[in-house]
Amino acid sequence: MEEDLDELLDEVESKFCRLDPLRLGQGERPKGYGSGGGGTHGDDGNQAQAKENLRSTETCKKEEDLDSLINEIFEEPDFDKKSFQKLKSKSAGHTSVGASIQGLSKSCSPVYLSGSAVPYGIGTNTSQRACDHLRCIACDFRIVSYNDCMWDKSCDYLFFRNNMPEFHKLKTKLTAKKGARAYACQCSWRTVEELTELQAQAQLRWVCGKH
Repeated sequence: MEEDLDELLDEVESKFCRLDPLRLGQGERPKGYGSGGGGTHGDDGNQAQAKENLRSTETCKKEEDLDSLINEIFEEPDFDKKSFQKLKSKSAGHTSVGASIQGLSKSCSPVYLSGSAVPYGIGTNTSQRACDHLRCIACDFRIVSYNDCMWDKSCDYLFFRNNMPEFHKLKTKLTAKKGARAYACQCSWRTVEELTELQAQAQLRWVCGKH
């Protein structure tokens, strides 16, 4: 009877009194087990170590899963292509708009006035053309011009002040003259027959309004 009781106690002890199942599963005995009062302290230390190892393992697993997810996103066959195409289309749009703006922002240098024999265009040192985008910085009117015409000598400031830019009123002071070109804003006017740099006409406050 006593032998049966001892066997039963041994079985209970082997099943329930070992506090480190992870290490015991690997064939290790907790330090201090069966050696007096130090057994409980050793078991607690081993159990804490086992929990720390388990947490470390779970953390590594989470990091591996996260890395795997990130790699899957970047390895999508259409991911880079779609992004690149969007960036490329946006870049192309900005480039085309920029090019258009730049193309519409050219100024004459120098600025020329001329008779009707010289064509309109962007004036440069190598391409002497009459500017047809002139603007007055005094009255803020765009300069009008009429080929093969000249202003009558009776023109005055009030005439242009009251009649600009209506041609049917201005034509009352225009006289036909072959090869001439009549220019006017609301405050100034000129008849020009030869190619002339605007800079030489200091009294005129006209500038190229950009093409």
